[in-house]
Amino acid sequence: MNRLLVAVLAAIDAVIAAAVGVAAALAPLTLFWVLGLGGTADWGALWPAAVRVWQLGHLVPLHITLGDDYLIATGIPVDGARFVVSLAPLAFAVFTAVFAARSGARAARAGAWLVGVAAGTVTFAALAAGMWATGGNPVAAVYGWQSLLLPTLVFALPALSGALVGAWRHGDDGLIDDLRDRLDAHPRWTAVPAASARALGIAVAGLVGVGALLVAVATITRGGEVVALFEAAHVDATGATIIALGQLAYLPTLVVWGAAFAAGPGFAVGTGTTVAPAATSLGLVPGVPALGLIPESPSSWLLLLALAIVAVGFVAGAVARARLAAEQGEGAAPRLATLSALVVLGGVAAALLAACASGSIGPGRLTETGPDAGPFAFAVALELAVGAAIALFGPARTDASAGVRAQTRSAEDDEAVTDAAAFADALFVTAGVTATAGATARADATIAPAVASAPASASAPMSTTSASDEETEPFALLDPAFLDDARPDGARPDDARPDARPDAGDPDTADPGDDGGPQRGPRPPVD
Repeated sequence: MNRLLVAVLAAIDAVIAAAVGVAAALAPLTLFWVLGLGGTADWGALWPAAVRVWQLGHLVPLHITLGDDYLIATGIPVDGARFVVSLAPLAFAVFTAVFAARSGARAARAGAWLVGVAAGTVTFAALAAGMWATGGNPVAAVYGWQSLLLPTLVFALPALSGALVGAWRHGDDGLIDDLRDRLDAHPRWTAVPAASARALGIAVAGLVGVGALLVAVATITRGGEVVALFEAAHVDATGATIIALGQLAYLPTLVVWGAAFAAGPGFAVGTGTTVAPAATSLGLVPGVPALGLIPESPSSWLLLLALAIVAVGFVAGAVARARLAAEQGEGAAPRLATLSALVVLGGVAAALLAACASGSIGPGRLTETGPDAGPFAFAVALELAVGAAIALFGPARTDASAGVRAQTRSAEDDEAVTDAAAFADALFVTAGVTATAGATARADATIAPAVASAPASASAPMSTTSASDEETEPFALLDPAFLDDARPDGARPDDARPDARPDAGDPDTADPGDDGGPQRGPRPPVD
């Protein structure tokens, strides 16, 4: 694809990502403007507020300064008039990151990933600068360099990651292909980057999944406390809707808190507080309904939640080992390199998540909330290392043992088939002998009176077939006419009975040339 077209499409992706984020912040404020203020206030004043919410969602700290009139009306002390809000509603950053990663991957498939990432990043930075220039707010101020740098990094880093993954998969006729060619010269190490990346992706997704599961369980078990805090706020339907949407924007932040709780270090809701499986120490908690999910006195049995992170590491290691084995990288050194990459990068990812999900939510003791990056990263790296090491270096089924088991199963199957064939032959011979005995008995009973009344000249042999010939031709017993005579009372199976055929009629008038087989009339009476 033309590089200019790739650059234009990447720029459009950046515009869409920024526009959707700002619209998501502006929609609840517009709802409040219509329903709460009756549309009488200046709608243009909502734009700076929406920009500040968008910037906070992209990790930009807000420096809040409350006016004297507000302090007097609310009774807030003067020392609480200035504080910083830096705990980000990560839903905005997650949306931008996902959109940027998809944009980078599309640019890589088009064969111009570097151009696409550069065009998208420059466009997003320009949009962030425009928002900073038009979003002046006397209550919530931001530093210019933070409002430009941090949102741009939120877009650029995922876009670059998506582009590199796409270029590794599809090729780029450039730097990535040169790197793969160098790795191909060492077959043992060819699969290490792909196996490490896949294991890291599984580890991060599993860590987030464990946190989400913990938040879901807490919502079910402590839903009453959340409802009670909603009722204590004494807000109308419009206010409750805006509060619910705001908490929804903080849902990814709560998921990271849940992952930190499962890993062991836990998180803080204020200076000197701890929420962890081992112990919980809380002071006064803000009356935010979502904070009602925090357990007051967790059980020590919750320390077993760390096994969930170990299980995530085991799954990541098993997938990495399968990838290494598929590309002839099943050796101690490649597995050790994969384990090291998983542990180091997994710890870095955990530290990055903790840094994004922590910050300040108010003055005083509320300046410290969220997980501590250092202990969280160390615990996650250790737990992933235990699980992945078991999967990567544990005993595995070898090709030789698999071949022996396959041969054993094949021999058992052959023996079973042979036994089944012998059993079928025995049934076949038994049926033939039984039919022969019945036919012989009937023939003796039918022919004996006629022989007794016949003249002597008629006693000459009628057939030259000997008994030994009949014994050597057992398949003659399957003749339909013979089997019909051998059945008692002339019974026939349903599919051979004349009335079972659509064209069957009177046996005396049946067509002997019918394709259904030989037809017989009524048998002569026996004297």
